[in-house]
Amino acid sequence: MTSFPSAAAFLAATRKMRLPVLSAPLFIVSQPPLVIAQCKAGVIGSFPALNARPAEKLDEWLTQIETELAAWDEAHPGSPAAPYAVNQIVHRSNGRLEHDLAACVKHEVPIVITSLGVRPEVIDAVHSYGGIILHDVINVVHAKKALEKGVDGLIAVAAGAGGHAGTLSPFALISEIRRFFDGPLILSGAIANGAAVLAARALGADLAYIGSAFIATEEANASAAYKDAIVGSEAGDIVYTNFFTGVHGNYLRSSIVNSGLDPANLPASDPSKMDFGTRNDGGGDGAQVVKAWRDIWGAGQGVGSIDAVVPTQALVERLTREYEASKARLVG
Repeated sequence: MTSFPSAAAFLAATRKMRLPVLSAPLFIVSQPPLVIAQCKAGVIGSFPALNARPAEKLDEWLTQIETELAAWDEAHPGSPAAPYAVNQIVHRSNGRLEHDLAACVKHEVPIVITSLGVRPEVIDAVHSYGGIILHDVINVVHAKKALEKGVDGLIAVAAGAGGHAGTLSPFALISEIRRFFDGPLILSGAIANGAAVLAARALGADLAYIGSAFIATEEANASAAYKDAIVGSEAGDIVYTNFFTGVHGNYLRSSIVNSGLDPANLPASDPSKMDFGTRNDGGGDGAQVVKAWRDIWGAGQGVGSIDAVVPTQALVERLTREYEASKARLVG
């Protein structure tokens, strides 16, 4: 069983991975087949606990992931699987948090990613068995508050990241965080090729956080239309709005249009009414109801680097080739 009794132990483990990448937990899209494929390919796989529905399914998923990765490690002692992570939404709207956290403790999930809030009891529960907490932040204020409450590492969600994202340049955000924090730091924001992974490391991040590229994989639980839209889109096709969940995020323009909405005229939502289920178009009788993320598809500005739907193994191989080629260019 993988455990990280300290941030230093976590960083030491990541340096042995094939590629310094943590796969972002993708709502609906990330399920055991994708997570297992990511870990076997040599990058950290992850999924949101809320993807397991009903809640009782989470225990089954964790058992499946652990069993298959253990079998892989036994059969491939020279190239063991990377660890996996589970994302917990800590916001008060998540009525499953207590149940899902208990499942993570039972299975001693090695990495827990927390979003939309920090709770000491969550941190204490994960630390009780040697797990590590990584927390999403979009600015320095949030970063300092999370560290004060005891998280082990930070995921800096910069401009251009898919789904819920911030607006700060990665150059500014990573630089400012590194002025007061030398622990595990992961960068999210338009990273979809190996050169960008290397750039994240050069900026001062320990790992790159990649989401959109994994949507366009064979193992991803996404529709063919969603995958094709990722492949066919560019950075200019991404729309930043808080209309769908109450939290600002990046979405594919084509999915908004296909839902009958006008991407250029989406009203702002009240953040206090955060909702990860449905949103309507603000009209009266017969107002269109859409579901995030079933109808409205999240994606980051790095989609222009994604040219085909491929197996996860092939994607990681491409990223690795690009990463090594970029390093060779720098030293050449």
